[in-house]
Amino acid sequence: MVRIGIAAAKMVLTEATSGTFNYFAFGSNLFSKRIRMESPSAVRKGIGYLEDYRLDFFHYAARWRGAPATIVEDKGHRVWGAIWEINVENLPDLDRQEGVHNQVYKPLVLPICTPSGDVLDCRIYQLVNNPVKHEGTEDDRPFERQPSKTYMNIIIRGAKESELPADYVEMLESIKHNGNSGDPHFEIDLAVQDKLP
Repeated sequence: MVRIGIAAAKMVLTEATSGTFNYFAFGSNLFSKRIRMESPSAVRKGIGYLEDYRLDFFHYAARWRGAPATIVEDKGHRVWGAIWEINVENLPDLDRQEGVHNQVYKPLVLPICTPSGDVLDCRIYQLVNNPVKHEGTEDDRPFERQPSKTYMNIIIRGAKESELPADYVEMLESIKHNGNSGDPHFEIDLAVQDKLP
């Protein structure tokens, strides 16, 4: 708890002097067109991983029509993602996108390791109500813990675009989804983003 407090204090100081903050995306915000819908200032700085956490899915997101991604403490596991630098004026937009005001996700500041060995304090979001560890296989992943097909497609597109490690992308591709498409209005928004330069 103290470690997060110190990291959060460092982030506030960095934001005050630089006007930007580092954000670690492991879900749909891996994909540039997705993150720029709410945070147009986002610039991908590279990739990194969160040590001793696992990727999981839980809750129900109406926009995605399935369970969204979260990080769960789990020794020996690693969550890969993209490191974005974002202007502080987009911070309220990012918090709103993640449902912080509705207590869906909570923001944390955690150390992210880069492939070159650097460690960056990054803002990251975790579900307020995290799942317990699923001991079964992907084939018997409970329905309430299945992301939608659309959501997983966006994550996988973002993982490839970010050039995450191939074995991690394969793991993402193996995650069982519920077959649902996302909100059609959101799909249109993404399609419009596809047409932007």
